[in-house]
Amino acid sequence: MSRFSPYWLWLILALPAFGMANALVSAETPNIYHQLLHPSGEFSARFLIIAVMATPLMLVFKGWRGPRWLKKNRRYFGVAAFAYAALHTVFYVIDKGTAERILAELPRLYIWTGWLAFAIFIPLAVTSMDHFVHKMGPAWKTLQRWTYPAAALTLLHWAALHDWKGLAPAIIHFGPLLALEAYRIWYWYLRATRRKTLETGA
Repeated sequence: MSRFSPYWLWLILALPAFGMANALVSAETPNIYHQLLHPSGEFSARFLIIAVMATPLMLVFKGWRGPRWLKKNRRYFGVAAFAYAALHTVFYVIDKGTAERILAELPRLYIWTGWLAFAIFIPLAVTSMDHFVHKMGPAWKTLQRWTYPAAALTLLHWAALHDWKGLAPAIIHFGPLLALEAYRIWYWYLRATRRKTLETGA
């Protein structure tokens, strides 16, 4: 898997966008922008989940090449998540049509959580290049930790859609990530605390 060209990976990540572009070109109704809201948002969330799962998967499957490859390439998935989030935002703005309608919806939970998650995505995507990794040093990792609040906001954004009718699909998608993060917390904190307690008691 280490020999898998990043160009092939980018092609795979772009496949949903090709489908959306084809839908836009062949559509005979302006409602197409509304129809593409959900797939663009879902692919953004899916790629974000894959990117965040890299580290906990390394803990669960120690020594496996798959998690190591994913961790090495997770920036590609993160950038893809941002790209689809940007498409999602563009489709939303076009679908609403006016600034008044967009601002009127802003106080709703499923709207402002989406905007806030997208705002967090922007500096994460801009600094994803190797140039910033070397230039920012340890501050780069600190900035990238904002991926977790962005993921939490994305979960809320999805779950709260249509009076919480999006809860089930959001949990289905984010469930594996939540389970892995729970294991990660146990592994690094609760497990270490328990071991320290046992050693002190001994």
